[in-house]
Amino acid sequence: MTIRTNRVSIAGIAASASRLAIIFSLLFGGVAKAGAEEPDKAGPGRMRILFIGNSLTYANDLPLIVQALARARGHDPQVESVTFGAFSFEDHWNNGTALRVLSSQKWDVVVMQHGPSTLPESREETRHWVKKFAPRIEKAGARPALYMVWPSLDRQSYFDAVRETYSLAASDVKGMFIPAGEAFRAAWRKDPDAPLYSSDDFHPSAIGSYTAALSIYGMIYKRDPLKLPARLKLSNGEVINVPPDLAKMLQDAATEANQAFGRR
Repeated sequence: MTIRTNRVSIAGIAASASRLAIIFSLLFGGVAKAGAEEPDKAGPGRMRILFIGNSLTYANDLPLIVQALARARGHDPQVESVTFGAFSFEDHWNNGTALRVLSSQKWDVVVMQHGPSTLPESREETRHWVKKFAPRIEKAGARPALYMVWPSLDRQSYFDAVRETYSLAASDVKGMFIPAGEAFRAAWRKDPDAPLYSSDDFHPSAIGSYTAALSIYGMIYKRDPLKLPARLKLSNGEVINVPPDLAKMLQDAATEANQAFGRR
């Protein structure tokens, strides 16, 4: 299994990482393209998906995993992402790159990801900035989709709080709610040793990103993410290779989470 090196430091939520990410964006433009094509090359009816988030999205090339899963079922989405380490929605708004990409063409779905946001003030901040983004997303012809993440290993009791934050934010803007974090929890109920975290006990391993991608694919395409490949070759040449039995369990877990908590 190949894990792509992070493009920006993934040092948690530290302010210093955010400052570095801003510097990076000013120097290099800050758009992490994931299998994207020029807008005029996207065929009629081809779904356009934009991801806005931080290292929990760009770790292991999550957008490309979603794209590979869709291609395995005969779809060919245009996928692009704007991601910086430790960025919040407020950081994205102030940086401006995500807004420029949003306005650059029409989109169908904008997948939005923040931190766990379990504290009351963090929840209100998340909801506030999702509401700020919503009119821009609607203007681009798209629907917002809130990609629920997960707490760190030492804060497992906060899963319900993470889900509530993302679910409320999705409801505020009549958006899609993608319960990827609940797919993690469902997987751990089936196999407590499933290796979903990387070595820092927060960012996803490649298997964790595969799990999140199953939930995202299932919600966007309105299909249970079952009988999908365990081995995926991404459009950048990287390979995700999950043991077949583990892949089946993760697909069952993502299906269970989507059915129980997802909202389209």
